[in-house]
Amino acid sequence: MALFTRKNIDELQADATVEGHHALKRALGPFNLVTLGIGAIIGTGIFVLTGTAAAQHAGPAVVLSFILAGTGCVFAGLCYAEFASLIPIAGSAYTYGYATLGELVAWIIGWDLILEYLFGAATVAAGWSGYVNSFLRDVGLTLPPSLTNLPGPLVQPPGSDTWVRRTDELARSLAAQGVDINALPQAQGAFNMIAALGIFVVTLLLIRGIKESARFNNLAVIVKLAVIALFIGAGGYYVLTHMAQATANWTPFIPPNQAPRTYGWDGIVAAGGVIFFAYIGFDAVSTTAQEARNPQRDMPIGILGSLVICTILYILVSGIMTAIVPYSQLNVAEPIAVAIEATGFSWLASLIKVGAIAGLTSVMLVMLMSQPRIFLTMSRDGLLPPVFGRLHARFRTPHVSSALTGLSCALLAGFYDVSTLGHLVSIGTLLAFAIVCGGVWYLRAREPERVRPFRTPLVPLVPILGILVCVFLMSRLPVEAWERLVVWLAIGLAIYFYYGRSHSVAGRRARAAHGDGPRAQGGA
Repeated sequence: MALFTRKNIDELQADATVEGHHALKRALGPFNLVTLGIGAIIGTGIFVLTGTAAAQHAGPAVVLSFILAGTGCVFAGLCYAEFASLIPIAGSAYTYGYATLGELVAWIIGWDLILEYLFGAATVAAGWSGYVNSFLRDVGLTLPPSLTNLPGPLVQPPGSDTWVRRTDELARSLAAQGVDINALPQAQGAFNMIAALGIFVVTLLLIRGIKESARFNNLAVIVKLAVIALFIGAGGYYVLTHMAQATANWTPFIPPNQAPRTYGWDGIVAAGGVIFFAYIGFDAVSTTAQEARNPQRDMPIGILGSLVICTILYILVSGIMTAIVPYSQLNVAEPIAVAIEATGFSWLASLIKVGAIAGLTSVMLVMLMSQPRIFLTMSRDGLLPPVFGRLHARFRTPHVSSALTGLSCALLAGFYDVSTLGHLVSIGTLLAFAIVCGGVWYLRAREPERVRPFRTPLVPLVPILGILVCVFLMSRLPVEAWERLVVWLAIGLAIYFYYGRSHSVAGRRARAAHGDGPRAQGGA
């Protein structure tokens, strides 16, 4: 069947070596790839999730949750590393699915990855704008709330200089404190201009060139790693000189279970599910395979190296944070800043904001860099219109798809409350991870003799464990996330059967072979 036509891996490998004006520019080495991975991973996870996971689920044992989540990510990361070295094409999981499980599965993955990259970047942009607005207020620049908030009524809580959305829940909470919400300053949000401008600037940088984008990302990663290192140094010194306080805050290390998903071993596992999403982004490294100078060697280094470094940083930060401040006090948007304030090194608080801005900027950059490259590959396969496959004559970047991605992302971040899409981003990413793990297992069984520059160890155990972890974490997500995923995939399938199937390059070849199907493509 044409629906399950597979792309020929030998042809994909030949395409990966094409050079010239119609090919992406090869400018990335192993250092660039590792920093791209770190740039995508370290963001809201380390600056927000460390505190909320400790306060709501695991207590000081959040350290164990990071180890659990990191181990789960390694299974998927090993599978990505094998595919990225075997098929160094910009399409990432989409291409891997096309080469192993067929065109329909590939389309599902490609459509699914929009959830991770485009919607993910919009979600990050909303958080980024909050940090930028806070930093601007610190330096005396206050912008109108109508230009820094989503459309809707706003209110300024007592003793706060920030505007928040007016809701019935907030009104009830304030009434319980004896505060009439109608007596507080009121405003009307119109458009989150900061988030939109951030997206536009990053998009222009990405159109300018991969080398320039990588250099900017390297700088952003260095800034946020320096800030995190300062926190680890200052916080670690404070812990060593206040061991009695640290011991008290770490005792009990695993708080007794109070309710489902709240403390105890059940809470540790629940926190692991929350924290897993702090690692989302390492797979974005694989979308730059055609821009790596030596992808067979460097792609596994970029994927696995960034995972290992980020896991170590997460463990150190969460351990130090829970030693300084009781975990019950960390359910805030800026837990690292709260911990630093408690040490007395208050001068670091502003630097933490700078590090958060740099961290979230690099996440946006990598996400917005990845999505157009997925569109580029799908367009060249005929599943999307040719406009998505155009490269800039001078910069050799997918400028049209980058501009369309940036515009869509800016509108999402500026007009819509994308926080409700957080679970949708997570479930879409986990689905892609599971399919990639299944693809490695399938291809090993079908073509065991094929030369693989990097081999996932312990196959099929590692892919099976990767699938089980992803499916388990997907099962922990709310029903609403599954409903939205089904609707999103239904829209994607409608587009595929209306346009993609009839324009598919591989499908036309299969049909021309009089129904011989996937064998005409060298597989299946």
